[in-house]
Amino acid sequence: MRDVAAVAGVGVKTVSRVLNGEPNVSDELRERVTRAAEALNYELNVYAGGLRRSGARTNAIGLMLESVDDAFSAAIHRGVETVMRRHSIIVLAQSFEEDADRERTVVKEFLRRRVDGLILTTVSRDQAYLSAEAARGTSIVFVDRPAVSVAFDSVVSCNYDGAVAATRHLLHHGHRRLAYVGGDHEIWTLRERERGFYAELDRWGVPRSDAIGLTGVLGEEGARMAVHGMLDGQDPPTAIFAAHNRMIIGTLRALHERGAQNEVALIGFDDVQLLDLLEPGVSVVAQDPHRLGELAAERLLARMARKPLELETLTVPTTLIERGSGEIPGPFAGEG
Repeated sequence: MRDVAAVAGVGVKTVSRVLNGEPNVSDELRERVTRAAEALNYELNVYAGGLRRSGARTNAIGLMLESVDDAFSAAIHRGVETVMRRHSIIVLAQSFEEDADRERTVVKEFLRRRVDGLILTTVSRDQAYLSAEAARGTSIVFVDRPAVSVAFDSVVSCNYDGAVAATRHLLHHGHRRLAYVGGDHEIWTLRERERGFYAELDRWGVPRSDAIGLTGVLGEEGARMAVHGMLDGQDPPTAIFAAHNRMIIGTLRALHERGAQNEVALIGFDDVQLLDLLEPGVSVVAQDPHRLGELAAERLLARMARKPLELETLTVPTTLIERGSGEIPGPFAGEG
C-alpha cells in the first residue's frame, strides 16, 4: 500500500480509503490511486489482519463454475468439497454464467480475499490476466475446460472421444442424416464435441454436407425451436446428437411435442436426472463431474504443498449409456 501511495503521490490513508470504497474522496484522487494500484498489480487484502495473526494460510479456496445451480456444476462442487473437507479447507464458490467480464470479476474477488488456491472453469479465450498471480505463487487448477495461453494444470472430460462414441453409435444403428445441436461455439467443451461429431462422420464416409450442424443455440428454448425448424425442413434428420444438458431438454420437448420421440433417434452429452424414466429412455454420453471435482481438488492440494509435478491435463473418461432413444433404427439399419 505504501508503494501505491508513493506512485500516486498521496498518503497511505488515502489509498486505504479509495481501495475500501469509502466516501469523501475526490474523483481525481480516486483515479490516481486506482491507476497506481493497477500499474503495480496491487489488490487489497481484506484478511490482512487475520493473516498477520495466524500465518500465511486462509484455509479457503475459490471455486468458479458456470452456474452453481446447474446439476453438472453442482456435482463438480461436491467433488471439490469432498476432498477439501478432509483437509479442513472451506470452498468459496461463485458462478460466472458464461460471461468473460464476470469471470474476471469473480477471480479478482477471490484474490482480494487471499484464498490459498483457485479452481476455475472459464469462458474467456485468454487467461493471461492470471499470469501475475501465478508469479506470486498462487496455486491454480482449471476444471472442465483447459487453461488457454497460460501454464496451469487442467482436469477435463474426454469430450472428443465421447462425441465420437455417440456419433458412431447413431451411424451404427443405420442413420446417415444426423443433426448436431450445440451451444456457444466459444466454449471449448462444445467445440471438442462438435469436432468429434464431424470426425466420426468423416471416418464413415458420410459427407459433412449431409449433416445439420447447429451451433450457438441459446438454452432449452433455443434448442426446442431449432429442432422444430429442422423437423419442418425438406430433409429432416433421422437422428440428433444434443451436445449439452440444456440442448437435451430442448430437443426432448420438441420431439415429444411432435410425437416423434419414437421415430427420431437421440443421444445427449451429459446425463440429466429422470432421463431414464422417459419412454423411450434417453441414451447419453455421461460425464463424471464429481470425479472432475475430486481430481481438481487433489491436484490443487498437491500444488499448494509445492510438490514437484509436471504440468498436466488430466482426463476423465465418459460412458455411453444405452436407454432406447439412441437405439431407434435408421433407414440404413443392418448395413453398418
